[in-house]
Amino acid sequence: MTNYEREVKIRIMPRTARLDIAGVLQHVIVRGVEKRDIFLDDNDRQDFLDRFCVLLAKMNTECLAWSLMRNHVHMLLRPMAGNLGQFMRRLLTGYAVTFNLRHHRSGHLFQNRYKSIICEEDPYLLELVRYIHLNPLRVGVVKDISALGEANQQINYVPLVYLVYLNKTTLVNDTVFERC
Repeated sequence: MTNYEREVKIRIMPRTARLDIAGVLQHVIVRGVEKRDIFLDDNDRQDFLDRFCVLLAKMNTECLAWSLMRNHVHMLLRPMAGNLGQFMRRLLTGYAVTFNLRHHRSGHLFQNRYKSIICEEDPYLLELVRYIHLNPLRVGVVKDISALGEANQQINYVPLVYLVYLNKTTLVNDTVFERC
């Protein structure tokens, strides 16, 4: 196959369909376009978290872990009604519109579609939760593991959640979600 044939084949191939099955745990990753920041200040982070919290309850989705970084987000989600695509569309579109208005910009905020990876609960779950929670430490947002608990007060990082999602309305161990 020539380079031209490869290029034509790549252009005309449709995207692969997402698996959207109720009750399946998925690691969801969202990145800023061109690796740009998607959170510029605390108002941006709070807006994202407010939308996230409301949608978790409205769309019957469980969250086992999340981490907001400057230019990307990790979420470990279990949509109980098999509506991850709708959940993500509502979350990301609403946030992008507000972000663009607030910062007097236009255009895409997120790079491509969100990425979702099905998580096998037994062998992979603990390692994945560990990865999501320690991501700020790995990339240098905090200097050591003890600083993760202090990250609440830092302006450029919303802390990871040592997540527990209960009764579809309350997240525990993080004051950001007390009102949800």
